[in-house]
Amino acid sequence: MTSSAPLGLQGAYLLGERANHDELRARLLDVAVNLLASDGPDSLSMRRIATEAGCSTTVIYTMFGSREGLAEALYLEGFERFRRYLESVPVRRDPLDYLYALGPAYREACAAEPGFYSLMFERAIPGFEPSERARTLARAALNILDRVISDCISAGYLVPTQPRKIADALWAAAQGAISLERGGHLRDGRTYEAVTTATICCYLVQKTS
Repeated sequence: MTSSAPLGLQGAYLLGERANHDELRARLLDVAVNLLASDGPDSLSMRRIATEAGCSTTVIYTMFGSREGLAEALYLEGFERFRRYLESVPVRRDPLDYLYALGPAYREACAAEPGFYSLMFERAIPGFEPSERARTLARAALNILDRVISDCISAGYLVPTQPRKIADALWAAAQGAISLERGGHLRDGRTYEAVTTATICCYLVQKTS
């Protein structure tokens, strides 16, 4: 009969290896997005990233496969960070209040992650096109909007329709205002608040007296 101790030790070792892998991957993505923001897309060479991160180019190629693979990993990481911003908003008992509260959090995410934002929405890396799988995963990162909108429909606040339809309209309104703000055409977030609120109002159930 064999002892279970070696299996336990092996499991602990594998967990440690995984933690080290995840930590290095996160550091490489941070280095890459900071280079993109400060020095532009030409700075995203495997050698430059390896030098900045203190590792070998072999490690980067093993993790991401290619420069295109690195760009896609950055794209997905950006949406994952946005998801965490939205998920950090305290849940409200009233779903409509919760929906309104998600708007400022999305704008804050865009402001806090300019490097990721430029890659996700402004084609910061010329020629990069995320795969269909990446686009699907990216949109899924914002599914909290769909869930909260579905709750609003069930509660009778919003008209019965596909939650994704309302979520995409709200997303489009938010992105338009944020793009203008980033381009220096808007001075503050008041227009963002106005257009996102107006979009939600378009789908509110009209109460009859």
